[in-house]
Amino acid sequence: MLRPSKHAHPDRTIVNVALLLLVRLRTQRLCDYDSLRTYARKAVVGGDVLFLPSLNFLYLLGLIEYHPKTDAIEYVGQNEAV
Repeated sequence: MLRPSKHAHPDRTIVNVALLLLVRLRTQRLCDYDSLRTYARKAVVGGDVLFLPSLNFLYLLGLIEYHPKTDAIEYVGQNEAV
C-alpha cells in the first residue's frame, strides 16, 4: 500500500521495502533477483509479498533497471535514468 492509514504497520509497506531494497542496491550496485528477494523476505515480515510491488515502484521512479540476460537488477540512480 502506498497511502498510509491508521491500520498500516510502518514496516510492512511498499515504501519501506523499496527503501530497504534501494539501500542494498546502492551499496552493491548490481544484485541478482533471487538474492534480493531473499533479503526482502528476511528483512521484513511479509517481504516476499511486498517484494515485487516495491521493485515495480523503484522501476517506475527510474532508480533501477532489470537485465533479463543475467536476471539481475542494477541501481542506476536518479541522474542516470532516462
